[in-house]
Amino acid sequence: MSRNDSKSRPETARDFVASHVKSVPPSGIREFFDIVSTRKDVISLGIGEPDFVTPWHIREAAMYALDHGATSYTSNRGLESLRQGMAAYVREAFNVSYDPETEILVTVGVSEALDLAVRSVVEPGDEVLYHEPCYVCYGPLVTFAHGKAVAVGTTRENGFRLTRAMLEKKVTARTKALVMNFPTNPTGATLSREDLEGIAAFAVEHNLVVITDEIYSELTYDGERLSIASLPGMKSRTIFLHGFSKAWAMTGFRLGYACARPDLVDAMMKIHQYTMLCAPILSQRAAIEALKGYRRDVEEMRSAYEKRRNFIHRALNEIGFPCIRPTGAFYAFPYIAGHGMTSREFALKLLDDQQVACVPGTAFGPSGEGYLRGSFAADMEDIKEAMRRIGVFAKKL
Repeated sequence: MSRNDSKSRPETARDFVASHVKSVPPSGIREFFDIVSTRKDVISLGIGEPDFVTPWHIREAAMYALDHGATSYTSNRGLESLRQGMAAYVREAFNVSYDPETEILVTVGVSEALDLAVRSVVEPGDEVLYHEPCYVCYGPLVTFAHGKAVAVGTTRENGFRLTRAMLEKKVTARTKALVMNFPTNPTGATLSREDLEGIAAFAVEHNLVVITDEIYSELTYDGERLSIASLPGMKSRTIFLHGFSKAWAMTGFRLGYACARPDLVDAMMKIHQYTMLCAPILSQRAAIEALKGYRRDVEEMRSAYEKRRNFIHRALNEIGFPCIRPTGAFYAFPYIAGHGMTSREFALKLLDDQQVACVPGTAFGPSGEGYLRGSFAADMEDIKEAMRRIGVFAKKL
């Protein structure tokens, strides 16, 4: 080694990881299931994935497309025929009209759509409100965009609803956006028309953009199915996000979409074309077919989830773990505090003692302490056995 080589080499390794990325903890869901993956004979109520296989006619459409050479890129915006189908579906199901040419962008799952939506509107220092407990990515996505994520805690006392009064306590002059997801992962909560009208008025008064994640909308069991985007004056300030993973059991297809006014879609597409380019063509072809048979496919699965919802809700309350009645999605969120354990300790002890896996509530933010998330997107016999085991566990506490 020459003297010059020795001098040019740094004495200590440089830390190349960006500080704002380092500040974000790993997903609490994935952390817990790394532990679960090492166990055998576990009944898992943890992963938020349908136990149904994607309906045959949708899989067949993907296979047909592949067999006939559909292996190319598509337009950055997505296949025109798919965007037309999405526009028709959103108009029929949500009573909101979007131009498929300028107001719809096909994405790689709703996860990419969320990332694009946040990055397209958030500037350094902007504050973004979101309700908690919530899906694990909302806060981190704001941090990655150099914004400030501001959680609005919800509680079981009001059914984990979000209200205008709660938002008013957190809004500041720097608040720019609100991210919301109803029906909600992990609580299964939904909002009434009155709730949404109050939130809409709040957004207008404070001149905010609303990013609404509607991925569980089809899985609404009680009350009116309604999107904030459909309320008067809200389409122009709402980014409507949806996808096929949950209601159509198409998680592995990774296909979502964003609907918004043209300038917002153009901003999202700019990021999309430099990062993802386009969603997979086979998934897009499958989604075209999915929209054709959505009434039959979605209703069959929704009906099955509702029966499981009724069972798991009743069972948890009978065991002694108070649980609100989930009015949407496919999650139960029982209250398990009062036994001298954190949610994580409780979940690990349940796993060790009874081989039942549920996600600690803190995976969904500090407001989740004292709760577990159990998915009822699982086989009914597995759910029944899991409830039996949880009942045995509860008697030991």
